[in-house]
Amino acid sequence: RMPSCLLKLTRVLLSHKPWTLFILIFTFVSFAYIKLYLSVREDPRSRGPPHGLSAEISCAHYVPSSLDIAGGPSPATANVFFVETSEQTTPSYLFSCSVESAARTHPASRVLVLMKGLAKGNTSLPKHWAFSLLSCFPNVEIQPLDLTELFSGTPLVLWYFLPLRHLDPHFLFVLSDACRIVLMWKFGGIYLDTDFIVLKNLQNLTNALGIQDDDVLNGAFLSFKPKHEFLELCMQDFVQNYNGWVWGHQGPELLTRVFKKWCSLRTIKSTRCKGVSALAPEVVYPIPWQDWKKLFEAVSALELHKLLKNTYAVHIWNKLSHGTKLEIPSQALLAQLYSQFCPATYVKMKQD
Repeated sequence: RMPSCLLKLTRVLLSHKPWTLFILIFTFVSFAYIKLYLSVREDPRSRGPPHGLSAEISCAHYVPSSLDIAGGPSPATANVFFVETSEQTTPSYLFSCSVESAARTHPASRVLVLMKGLAKGNTSLPKHWAFSLLSCFPNVEIQPLDLTELFSGTPLVLWYFLPLRHLDPHFLFVLSDACRIVLMWKFGGIYLDTDFIVLKNLQNLTNALGIQDDDVLNGAFLSFKPKHEFLELCMQDFVQNYNGWVWGHQGPELLTRVFKKWCSLRTIKSTRCKGVSALAPEVVYPIPWQDWKKLFEAVSALELHKLLKNTYAVHIWNKLSHGTKLEIPSQALLAQLYSQFCPATYVKMKQD
């Protein structure tokens, strides 16, 4: 039988039908809200990894043997530098491929990835598949980018501490332009943008930069001995002719201005003068930026071989190409480059 207290409660509720309905609706809505709130506040770690993140990657799976990393014996060589000047700490597939391809083709070099978003003094990296994958390569080091320390002792230190400099419309790109020149002047070695896929060892391209098209040099690839006079002139030009409001003024245009003066040229051509080389476009810029869509077009193995015969690295022009869909696997030129030159990253792309 129904307990007397519940019976009395039922009689009261039945005698106040509108209030009963209100209480029931209020109780249901409150319960649903609390359930939703708790599901939103649930500890993300208990749900499994979101897309793009994963647990620690098995190096044995992605990098089967040291022979696959090394690709043959090589003498001790200069450092290879990559720089991320934004606060970004979630590397893309292309970023991972750039570093992996450089690590494989430069097994005797330290491949240094300097990232502004990493906390100085923190020895642990963010939990992201790219950091786990790249840590499988013994010659890759991922470190914080200390800009104050980098610019100290150079003509760019005053520019860096100018008030409101960060308000320039292209500031992140200008900052990247500044970092690469100073890195090469201070330490020497090889600098690469994080949208390159490296095909061959670059160490024999010393005191060199590449021609991107008819009359412009590009600093996405630089290779110099430390304290080189050409780089010193670049730093002086950076400060004396600074204009952060014009796209490329501190980058390709700066390098082009200085090289023309260095060689007494009116137009840029593939040449070597006073110890500095301007490399032909096919060496590191085989796909002109105007033709970046070719990266997503299918090519045969023979066409690929011919295209890359004299090429050391391929610039992917990420500023233009980053939103374009790439089928994996496919015969697209870019997909084939991933497959051949950064196979560990390629495996992760196929999984995702």
